[in-house]
Amino acid sequence: MAASDEFYCRYYTGHKGKFGHEFMEFEFLPNGVLKYANNSSYKSKENEMIRKEVTCSPAVIEELKRIITESEVTREDDNNWPEPDRVGEQNLEIKIGNEHISFTCAKISSMLDVQDSKDPEGLRIFYYLVQDLKCFVFSLISLHFKIKPIP
Repeated sequence: MAASDEFYCRYYTGHKGKFGHEFMEFEFLPNGVLKYANNSSYKSKENEMIRKEVTCSPAVIEELKRIITESEVTREDDNNWPEPDRVGEQNLEIKIGNEHISFTCAKISSMLDVQDSKDPEGLRIFYYLVQDLKCFVFSLISLHFKIKPIP
């Protein structure tokens, strides 16, 4: 694999609160494996870690690369984004071709948080990309682990 073909993507969001360390994380590895983890004690007495692993086809990885590239998030800078706080944090790391970015910021609960930030345009791009990535991952996980196959 040439350096210009390398691809890696990892997203984490979480916080530490009265239910312990609760988080959701996924990563796409260079070999096409998607790893997903979700840890939450909400509505249960114990930590219930959910872990899933899926091998994605090259077409799925290419679509993921297209989503990331078209978002133009690699042009952004997180220096003026809200710092992680007691509410939580989120991290996005992407290696696509020769570009490698890593963002860290506070959890964003709504577009109001984005509009009130020092960099609303950059944070908007990040916010919508994260929404797209989460939707993409949840679709892959639910399709792969369907209990009843679709007829």
